[in-house]
Amino acid sequence: MDSLRPPQQMVPQNKSKEDHDEKHGNKSKAVKASPAHSTVALIEEEPEDVDPWNLPELKDTGVPWSALDTKGKVLRVLVSVGKLVLLLGFLYIFICSLDILSSAFQLVGGKTAGDIFQDNSVLSNPLAGLVIGVLVTLLVQSSSTSSSIVVSMVSSGLLTVQLAVPIIMGTNIGTSVTNTLVAMTQAGDRSTFRRAFAGATVHDFFNWLSVLVLLPLEVATGYLYEVTKLVIDSFKIQSGEAPDLLNVITDVLTESIIQLDESVLSGIATGDAEARNKSLVKKWCQTFTNTTLMNVTVPGPENCTSPSLCWVDGNYTFTLKNISETYNVQKCTHLFVDVHLPDLFVGLILLALSLLVLCSCLVLIVKLLNSMLKGQVAAVIKKILNTDFPFPFGWVTGYIAIIVGAGMTFIVQSSSVFTSAITPLVGIGVITIERAYPLSLGSNIGTTTTAILAAMASPGDTLANALQIALVHFLFNISGIILWYPIPFTRVPIRLAKGLGNITATYRWFAAVYIICCFFLFPLLVFSLSLAGWQVLVGVGGPLVVILIIIVVINVLQKRKPGCLPAALRSWDFLPLWAHSLAPWDKVVGVITAKCCCCCKCCQVAADDQEHREKECVENNNKPHREVYDNPAMSAEKEVENEIKIELKILKMTQL
Repeated sequence: MDSLRPPQQMVPQNKSKEDHDEKHGNKSKAVKASPAHSTVALIEEEPEDVDPWNLPELKDTGVPWSALDTKGKVLRVLVSVGKLVLLLGFLYIFICSLDILSSAFQLVGGKTAGDIFQDNSVLSNPLAGLVIGVLVTLLVQSSSTSSSIVVSMVSSGLLTVQLAVPIIMGTNIGTSVTNTLVAMTQAGDRSTFRRAFAGATVHDFFNWLSVLVLLPLEVATGYLYEVTKLVIDSFKIQSGEAPDLLNVITDVLTESIIQLDESVLSGIATGDAEARNKSLVKKWCQTFTNTTLMNVTVPGPENCTSPSLCWVDGNYTFTLKNISETYNVQKCTHLFVDVHLPDLFVGLILLALSLLVLCSCLVLIVKLLNSMLKGQVAAVIKKILNTDFPFPFGWVTGYIAIIVGAGMTFIVQSSSVFTSAITPLVGIGVITIERAYPLSLGSNIGTTTTAILAAMASPGDTLANALQIALVHFLFNISGIILWYPIPFTRVPIRLAKGLGNITATYRWFAAVYIICCFFLFPLLVFSLSLAGWQVLVGVGGPLVVILIIIVVINVLQKRKPGCLPAALRSWDFLPLWAHSLAPWDKVVGVITAKCCCCCKCCQVAADDQEHREKECVENNNKPHREVYDNPAMSAEKEVENEIKIELKILKMTQL
């Protein structure tokens, strides 16, 4: 029975044994056991009386309102209004830069995305379809763009609805990387970064966990496909038009910088050979298409439009066909309309500029929020956002937050914009992660409503398939919410995000490792195995999944019921330290960083030293020689040596 006791219960026995040895004169050397390391908590423990997830008080360091005179009060009001205007301005530029960033990614990799979607043999594998959805959405940084490509392929018959379902799941995951990158800009302060990164990754964990459950369910039963088909068949839905809400305001700026021809991407995805040679940069914003009935030659009578409109003259067969010709009327007015550069170069230019503006706006927004949300203002906002309804209606609060998140996302028409906007608020301590979670879930629903309305604008013959794909996206998010929100015990994404936030607060470099592995390396690995076939995928992926499940189960038992485990498995001490702790890796990263910084400093010092020597050499050459030598021959030799040194230095400089 002693072997089944937790390690902490065996300490008194060891102590009594030491006391017994001392009483009998046995001198034993005390050996302190090294602290156990576990993958459950790869972090430094916080003091028990301090909760790192408590919202900090944003203290008002200024003069109280009651102590101000009339002039001071007027000045404070004007400054507050000016800060609010600046905040709205920076937020507007931030949203516009996200739109331009999406255009830049489409220019850099949009045609590649269309080529990927064309390979139906790969898309027949659900895991490959899921990974393609993730990678393409990362490539174009817009789930709406990748979804529109999928919808166009389904409408044209190149892709069935069943094959498109995993791709839609992948686009849902890919769009959550934006707010994770936004959280990286708050890595300066440890506690702020802890909250911001957890608030961003709670969205990631929700999407990954939903896919982990719903993708096998879809493969086994066709749940999403069957339910959405039942909805489409049951209701007679009339076509409509997707509303333009925030786009009406942002398009004024973004369309003056760049405009893209979305039909080129759809053409590449649908196999149009002419679209491959076209540029994505839109040249003509107004065109006129004229359709006329003309006599044309065809290979044979079977190619005629109808027997009555077909005749043969010698070796030629003629028929009447409608021929459409497009005439360019008005040229676009954006900055790159007359720039004769490849799409790749234009995309790289826009990518660099949009990232610079995006990060600058985000830093300024965070600083403005820190200066505005102080004292009573912060207390009021925190109370409004984080207070629950009184008992017994407290459970309603989260669902109201979901509705608010869906409504705000519907207004801005982008889940990336909304989640990226609330991430800094979580970081500075205005919104708790428990409140940010339902807001993110609502943003997932909000982005699908715009897709549904956009699909309703499709022509009548393709309306059913386009609308079914949009409904699949909607049902996927609703099912995920049902799985991971109603019961507090099932809100696993919050606990996982807090654990990851704790790790990244201690080891900040791990945030970059998480993004690279989770959104790039892991999808590429699964995609590569999928290309090799089901046998390779199951043979390699199966054991890895089993090992991962075993590790998770052991971690949970170590934390909750260590007595159920054998003595050897109650901690991971039997493994090397680098295999179950990030501390050795942190030292490696620290050494590499120190060496890189040292090399940079050494190079800078060497450059400064060389520049200093060159200046001294020039000064010495210009300075008259006042040395007095006893021997004239030695003086001549000294001058010759100096001249040789100068010539050698000049030769070295010319070689560089």
